[in-house]
Amino acid sequence: MDRNSDMNKAISTEKNRQTEEDFFVGRLVELRADREVSARKMSLDLQQNSSYINRIENKKAFPSMQLFFDICEYLHVTPGQFFDRGGVPVEISEELKELFVLIQGLTPGQREIIRSVAEEFLAAGSAKEPPEAAR
Repeated sequence: MDRNSDMNKAISTEKNRQTEEDFFVGRLVELRADREVSARKMSLDLQQNSSYINRIENKKAFPSMQLFFDICEYLHVTPGQFFDRGGVPVEISEELKELFVLIQGLTPGQREIIRSVAEEFLAAGSAKEPPEAAR
């Protein structure tokens, strides 16, 4: 039983590692695409071999901690944003940051009203910017 338990733990650990590697690679590809930069250009901009980012994206290599920080800086994200799985936009406008601060000061009931109004706008298709004259 112990041997099977150890084997199952090892398999589970390996699957988790693969999942994390897949997430890392997928996130790097996504953020690089958002910046509209090639793997080669990014590699060279990071002062690495021209195939460096390509090797990471093909799981042939992974960056050191320092290079990971350099990659995050290059992509204009924090390490936390890089690993965020919540679907929150990586870059948030100043306007949205200010709105977030205001909303934090509201009661839960008031926040629920704001949520309902936003959902109604989205459902009605009116979430787009109004014309300048209407402001």
